[in-house]
Amino acid sequence: MSDEDSQTYDVVVIGAGPVGENVADRTSAAGLRTIIVESELIGGECSYWACEPSKALLRPALLHAEATRFPGVASAVTGPLDAHAVLKHRDRMSGDWNDNGQVEWLESAGIALIRGYGRLAGTRQVTVETPDGETVRLTARHAVAVCTGTSAALPPLPGLDSVRPWTSREATSAQRVPQRLAILGAGVVAVEMATAWQALGSQVTLIARESRLLTRVEPFAAELVEIQLRKAGVDLRFDTTITSADRAGGPDDGIHLTLGDGGRIVADELLLATGRAPRTDDIGLETVGLAPGAWLTADDTFIVTAVEGDWLYAVGDVNRRALLTHQGKYQARIAGAVIANRARGLDLDTEPWGRHAGTADLVAVPQVIFTDPEIAAVGLTTDDAARAGRAVDVVDYDIGSVAGAIQHDPSYRGRARLLIDPERRVVVGATFAGPGVAELLHSATIAITAEIPLERLWHAVPSFPTISEIWLRLLETYRDDQHPRTR
Repeated sequence: MSDEDSQTYDVVVIGAGPVGENVADRTSAAGLRTIIVESELIGGECSYWACEPSKALLRPALLHAEATRFPGVASAVTGPLDAHAVLKHRDRMSGDWNDNGQVEWLESAGIALIRGYGRLAGTRQVTVETPDGETVRLTARHAVAVCTGTSAALPPLPGLDSVRPWTSREATSAQRVPQRLAILGAGVVAVEMATAWQALGSQVTLIARESRLLTRVEPFAAELVEIQLRKAGVDLRFDTTITSADRAGGPDDGIHLTLGDGGRIVADELLLATGRAPRTDDIGLETVGLAPGAWLTADDTFIVTAVEGDWLYAVGDVNRRALLTHQGKYQARIAGAVIANRARGLDLDTEPWGRHAGTADLVAVPQVIFTDPEIAAVGLTTDDAARAGRAVDVVDYDIGSVAGAIQHDPSYRGRARLLIDPERRVVVGATFAGPGVAELLHSATIAITAEIPLERLWHAVPSFPTISEIWLRLLETYRDDQHPRTR
């Protein structure tokens, strides 16, 4: 290998999605010479195949659904969604799968970029196979951050190659609306894509191994989504799975599916939304004593705990702490600060909620599910509390009884739940389900992370008439309830 093929930097980041970009931004801003390695588009999964395109498909669907329910507006909605226009909007929001703008940002931040496939090659060593077939060896003086994220985990279904199923990538980037779409799964990707593609004109059949949708959220929230999916025309099949799939003819022929309960379905496309796997199967983990394809367990400073030397970091989905873009970016900001302090020989503030500790991953992970209705949740659910053996008081309220909700939609259907620690008298969990509740979530996240006492929350006055009045109603219910449900 020639000298020209070897380069030394303070920090090497593998993966230029939002997480890798934020790690690199923080280390570069701290004066550390940083290079980022990416084999696909700069901006990663979120920008081109997940968050941005999926929400671009869902927003028109949700807006259309709300408009058709609103007096004085419903009569003006004279037809279905313009699928062609929605797909063009989705393309625009995904940057037409062109990353020039992201590359310009890296340059403006002083971050070096090398395009190619990066692999670990020993302690503080990374090799990159470039598109032109060359190999570049990178040496990191201080840190290597693995920010490779996840990919779709496919079930062991015979004949998948011939079926050519969709994963989340195809579901968010498809250029035509399939007449019949079958979805295997009951999680976030499954229900969001069922919502979007049914609204765009597909006849969607959702097949779930489970007996309900969205098993990680409060049951009442999942039930509201189930009701609306059925109203929209989605065919829901619970407690079953696909046992065989066959695209018998040419590429334009349907996919014939056989279900575990004996049912048969013919679809034009099959979306497998059955979970995520770490993108670590071919990144050289074996060179540092780790198993290829494994999740990378990291501590609260995002150091990989199984590797000695405090140089290897796992940030974002790849560490399995919280598989959400915004949470990965939170981790990245902390990891970048940790790397910078260690490089300078400075102490770390690793106490809970300290500057160098990812405490929010453990107690306050916010998530919005963009279905009809929306679900917004942070902190514990009642099931989480039960599994942990934690006593909580459960407070529920019908959001549709709040004046601001009625202004939003006279036929508003929704529900809110707070979980309260009865000893500390602070909120430890919140779930909102209903149209427009996404914007309620940050207030709940602040209440939980700041551990605001209920007595102080009383002084946070919600504006009238807004849906945020639900906070007042929940507090009133808790105050007036002589027998709160402690679980």
